[in-house]
Amino acid sequence: MNRVTLINFSGGDRPGLTSSLTETLAGARVRILDIGQAVVHETLALAILIEVPADEEFTSLKKDLIVRAHELDLKIKFTPVNEEAFQHWVRSQGKFRFVISLLGRLITAEQLAKVSAAISRHSFNIDRIERMSGRLSLTNQAEAANACIELEVSGITDSSAALRAELMELTHLFEVDIAFQRESIYRRNRRLFAFDMDSTLIQAEVIDELAKLHGVGDQVSAITESAMRGELDFKQSFSKRVSLLKGLPASRLNELLHSIALADGAERLVATLRMLGYKTAILSGGFTFFGKYLQSRLGIDYVFANELEVENGVVTGRVGSDIVDGRKKAELLEKIALQENISLDQVVAVGDGANDLPMLNIAGMGIAFHAKPLVRKSANHAVSHLGLDSILYLIGVRDRDLDRAEFRSNSAG
Repeated sequence: MNRVTLINFSGGDRPGLTSSLTETLAGARVRILDIGQAVVHETLALAILIEVPADEEFTSLKKDLIVRAHELDLKIKFTPVNEEAFQHWVRSQGKFRFVISLLGRLITAEQLAKVSAAISRHSFNIDRIERMSGRLSLTNQAEAANACIELEVSGITDSSAALRAELMELTHLFEVDIAFQRESIYRRNRRLFAFDMDSTLIQAEVIDELAKLHGVGDQVSAITESAMRGELDFKQSFSKRVSLLKGLPASRLNELLHSIALADGAERLVATLRMLGYKTAILSGGFTFFGKYLQSRLGIDYVFANELEVENGVVTGRVGSDIVDGRKKAELLEKIALQENISLDQVVAVGDGANDLPMLNIAGMGIAFHAKPLVRKSANHAVSHLGLDSILYLIGVRDRDLDRAEFRSNSAG
């Protein structure tokens, strides 16, 4: 076996370092077997695994590299790799790989210590760590700032279920969310986002707000809460709530269009998804009139919701279509994916209530967003501390990607 050596460089980062170092390696006809680089606070860490041909003088190459590193003000370290260690490295390509995202308003050393300890306990190794969120100022920190660190981990055996369970326990200890995804070809190639509407894309339940306008708010809210917790059959509870709206003047429906706020980060998320070419859908147990308004405002591709029946200018208290319940949401999601020729593995579904679980469970990524305890426990992923736009981190989009001039100009257009 030809000589294999791992070379580590570290020091202040600046343009031209990699070019200068690889130029020296090129003179010895070196083959690059592996390479990795990270820059933290303008400090470089570069590692290169090389194979030196048998007819090349390694001592001479080593001397040249030491001189070049000194000229570049870099520290250098050489580690010979024997055949057994090299073959072990080659075989490790078949490891189980996962991506862990730590999200919160801030990330502390204690949080990262607990997460990394859990990773180690379950025999996983951390292969990569990357900050996904933007840089924060110490003197001008925005109250709603996001913080996200992404860790890529690997292991010889798949003990992911136990690790996931322990990480979920940490979300209760700290005010953070932890997403745990299997690294696969689909993770960064999602193509369709499906959203619940009420208390997901918007910050209220439309039916509750209509009930307040009609003076039956307390009655309807009590039924809504019970239904969202999964304590009542959705169709029956929905019909009962709609019946309490009988006699409400239809002219009052439009009052809600501008009084109910979007969820934090909703506009940024949907605008980014549109810019990236994703298809989007609203699958709602709420009402079509509000869903169509959001479709126009945000540029949503598909909207499926319930028709609130109106006759002679007043609400009849009946639903003018088949009720969109949890089962129907899942069916509609499958239908849209089939129509768009999109695998369900490439679908992200986001919701907060028990009636969202069927679509969350069939999607490649199901996210419980500021959800009820039952839903958080049942969904594969949960976001409870940040806005909707934090979901971008989970599909591999970094804040710095969106800060570039070309994105700002595309969004403005």
